[in-house]
Amino acid sequence: MKLIREEDAVGEGICNDMKQLTHIDENGAARMVDVSEKDDTAREAVATGYIRMSAECFALVKNGAVKKGDVLSVARVAGIMGAKKTSELIPLCHVIGLTGVDVEFVMHDDACGIEVHCRTRTVGKTGVEMEALTGVQIALLTIYDMCKAVDRDMVMSEIRLLKKSGGKSGSWEVECRETSMDERSIFLPQ
Repeated sequence: MKLIREEDAVGEGICNDMKQLTHIDENGAARMVDVSEKDDTAREAVATGYIRMSAECFALVKNGAVKKGDVLSVARVAGIMGAKKTSELIPLCHVIGLTGVDVEFVMHDDACGIEVHCRTRTVGKTGVEMEALTGVQIALLTIYDMCKAVDRDMVMSEIRLLKKSGGKSGSWEVECRETSMDERSIFLPQ
């Protein structure tokens, strides 16, 4: 893998406003960011993702009739567990004491899909975006695992951060919401 230095990228027109990658040192080696000098602040993140499935599979999930059990209850717990285990799954993530994790679902009857939202919270020195994204992914994978006997053609997509708050960089919320899924969001104001 060839590393591109910032001055080379700008010079070659690759990027005119390249931000520093905080997980790479001046020699291009991976590093865990030192957050010891940062202030503890309240931090929150919300992520989302979507899984599409067959009409038969969707009806089974919606009616609680999947043979493995209550898919959404298990996926909710799995998403919470996934958020808590993020630093064990992603090598350069800090261990974070989460103060709250919520996983919610929106059923889309017309599209035979399930929208997953994960909200993570802490008071600490670093953000919880990766924990929210991991919670969404694990919840989606759990839905897939519990339903794969009925439908192996399910598609997980549109996994993304919707918003974050806290820390030195302050608040951020996604601006472009172009998506094929219903724009309802249980964690963002309409």
